[in-house]
Amino acid sequence: MSSSLEPQQQQKSQKQIDAKFTSYYLQRATQEFGEALDAVRSADDFKPDSSIAVLISALQQGTGMFSEEDKRAVICSEGAVRSSK
Repeated sequence: MSSSLEPQQQQKSQKQIDAKFTSYYLQRATQEFGEALDAVRSADDFKPDSSIAVLISALQQGTGMFSEEDKRAVICSEGAVRSSK
């Protein structure tokens, strides 16, 4: 019976890893590209109602270049770093 739950557990766990990785990735991207993002936000044609959603979506697309193993490794290593501080 536990074998039928294992794929569900792994899938749920992978969804959690994906969500945590996306959050981590967006935080790092906004730190690294802060000046460029500020320039985009201050552009005359930037519309807060629609442009922010497009900008976030564009940044999130970058997570697609990482494998599930890479995401898990980053999240696990970040957890180890944070718990040691």
